[in-house]
Amino acid sequence: MLIDWFTVGAQIVNFLVLVWLLRRFLYRPILKAIDVREKRIADQLADAAKKRVEAEQERDALHQRNQSFDEQRAALLGKASNEAKAEGARLLDQVRKAGDELRAKQASAVQGERVKLGQEIARLACEEVLAIARKALADLASASLEERIGEVFMRRLQDLDAKARAALGSALKSSSGPALLRSSFDLPAASRAAIQNALNQVFSAPIRLQFEVAADGLCGVELNAGGQKLAWNMADYLLGLQRKVGALLDAQARPPVAVAPKPEPVKASAPALTAHAEAT
Repeated sequence: MLIDWFTVGAQIVNFLVLVWLLRRFLYRPILKAIDVREKRIADQLADAAKKRVEAEQERDALHQRNQSFDEQRAALLGKASNEAKAEGARLLDQVRKAGDELRAKQASAVQGERVKLGQEIARLACEEVLAIARKALADLASASLEERIGEVFMRRLQDLDAKARAALGSALKSSSGPALLRSSFDLPAASRAAIQNALNQVFSAPIRLQFEVAADGLCGVELNAGGQKLAWNMADYLLGLQRKVGALLDAQARPPVAVAPKPEPVKASAPALTAHAEAT
């Protein structure tokens, strides 16, 4: 078999030319495209990694901000709750104080009205008792109430113990002005003279007297001289009456808790006049 070296050489040249052409126009652009694509993929991967790191950092920052926000919110809620509790306690205390002040004012008003009512009842009772006593004495003994009170006062004067008599006598004798004898009514001339004579006899000296009708409803006779006082009046009876009226008003002011059985009626007795002597 004969070898055509020219043909072989031409094929080798053609092959080499083909290889050069493929490398020149095919492999190199493909490799370049592959390098560009790889570089782009690498850049994309790097950018993705960078974005992932940034996202993680942003997530951590957001978590910290949320945690800080939660802490601030909890602190603000706690502060608001404490302030609300303090304000509620303050308002409750203010309402309680206002209620106490209102109750105190109401109690004071009720007490004032009770005192006024008791005084008015005592005054009316005194007037009624005096009127009844005058009529009874006039009917039974043919003597006025003024005369009887004057007689009781003189008897109290004569029954003074030595110490009280000495103190009253010293005050009467050392006084620069006349002694004041007050009564709830205008004493008759006979009663005035009798009292004057009784004083002169008891203290063995002329005693100057100034008679005066008391404007405060004394319901008796009172002698004042140099800080010493001798009195006979219905003060004890009126004080007891005021206490009873006050107790009655207190009982009416309290809400009823039970219905008590009605007591048996008792026969009322006439009040007894009381006498007392005191030194101031």
